[in-house]
Amino acid sequence: MATVTFRDETAAGKPLEEFTLPGLPGRITAWELVRTRVREEVARYNAAPQTRFHGLVRPVDEEVERNGYRRGAPRHIDWERQADAAERAFARNGFVLLVGDRQIEDLDEEIDLTGDPVVSFIKLVPLVGG
Repeated sequence: MATVTFRDETAAGKPLEEFTLPGLPGRITAWELVRTRVREEVARYNAAPQTRFHGLVRPVDEEVERNGYRRGAPRHIDWERQADAAERAFARNGFVLLVGDRQIEDLDEEIDLTGDPVVSFIKLVPLVGG
């Protein structure tokens, strides 16, 4: 079993958010890793809802803010819908997934978490006009 640190970073490498999750298998597909990360962050939010959600992808119908997504009254977020949205975001290059220094380019790729348990998600911002 592996303990993994999930880290969100800017394109310049500046850490934004980070959490650690123990008990993951030593080998896992990128697809399972992304869904596990989303399930965990949504579970943490649902356990203590706030007006701002800091997650990999924006919940549906949420107002974008500088440091997260503002929600009206706190309400339950469906982790499976969020995980599906994260898969779609990965497919259209909404974020880059790094395990250690290696970029993961396919969600079917199997990842060894025993060597470097830091998984970085670099959110990419679309350029205006492009």
